[in-house]
Amino acid sequence: WGGGYKREQERSAVCKPTPEKDPRVEAAISHWAPRFVANGVPLADFQEVTASVARWEDWCAAWSARAAIHADLGNKALAGGHTISAGEHFTRAAVCYHFGKFLFVNDMAQLREAHRRAVECRNKALPYLQPPGERVATPYEGKTLYGNLRKPAGVAKPPVVVMCMGLDSAKEEMDDYENRFLKRGLATLSFDGPGQGEAEYDFAVCPEYERPVAAVFDFLETRTDIDPARAGIWGVSLGGYYAPRAAAFEKRIKACVALSGPFQRSADFTGRPQMNVEAFRVRAKCANLEEAGKVAVRFSLAECAKNITCPIYIVAGTKDRLTPHTQAEKLAASVSGPCVLSVIEGGNHVVNNLWYRYRDQTADWMAKQLRAV
Repeated sequence: WGGGYKREQERSAVCKPTPEKDPRVEAAISHWAPRFVANGVPLADFQEVTASVARWEDWCAAWSARAAIHADLGNKALAGGHTISAGEHFTRAAVCYHFGKFLFVNDMAQLREAHRRAVECRNKALPYLQPPGERVATPYEGKTLYGNLRKPAGVAKPPVVVMCMGLDSAKEEMDDYENRFLKRGLATLSFDGPGQGEAEYDFAVCPEYERPVAAVFDFLETRTDIDPARAGIWGVSLGGYYAPRAAAFEKRIKACVALSGPFQRSADFTGRPQMNVEAFRVRAKCANLEEAGKVAVRFSLAECAKNITCPIYIVAGTKDRLTPHTQAEKLAASVSGPCVLSVIEGGNHVVNNLWYRYRDQTADWMAKQLRAV
């Protein structure tokens, strides 16, 4: 009887119809796995969580539930005095919470709560990272831009890399990138600018990104433990526009890395992924796409790229569905200073599927430009 009952259960499971997945979830599964895994989400987590979600409306809750498992492991490790493990568990929890909220603008209450927990977990991790980190605050337009500052071990007054986020990335996602710079003797300051991370509630996205970057550089000059005279800038995705935009105006920048950023945006959102478009509208604080289009056209390097005289390293992928590699080629053709252009065959957006083709290489290049020890 037991064996027959089991077989009947199996037949029922096989015959049970599988609910169709929301196209937004299907798009997530198809396009996001390399980014999630490269930036710290365990592969099994990505597979299991995305398999469990049929509706986009359940996305944030599913990722938050998985993040809570890592946070609980972090708390247990900390209680047992295992601080290195605690830092790693809390960092994984932060990145899972982050990916729950990063484009979930359809439910701002859920987004805010997942984001609060992402920041909380990364902050809990900071003292136990190798090397540790420090939460810092930059005054900006009467409010505050928050960042995480980390310094390489055993280096007095190291050079520093200011790290610019994209439309949906935030400082809690930056652990892998930070570690590559830190191992090469570079300090890192990952910060949330206007419309990003902790600053997405107070500020709209800012095409004129030289303004917040100037404030960050003013802050760096108040520090005696880093060398602001040897400072570079790095940007990912939309940050791949923000970083060169800042370099065109801010001459304290000595070197720039731009990953898959646009050269010039248009007011036409046709063909762009629905979730990205809606996130841009919300973070631009626009009521509709017509208003958002007016903000989008302000994202342009066409007039200012010629003012980029510091060395710049530009990365793009030939299979990028968000930012065609021709945008990178336009930037490379327009700058006035030394330029490395790396267009990676088969690379997706930010070339996360082939990360080994640029992450170490750009870190090596930046260390050379800033004369790191």
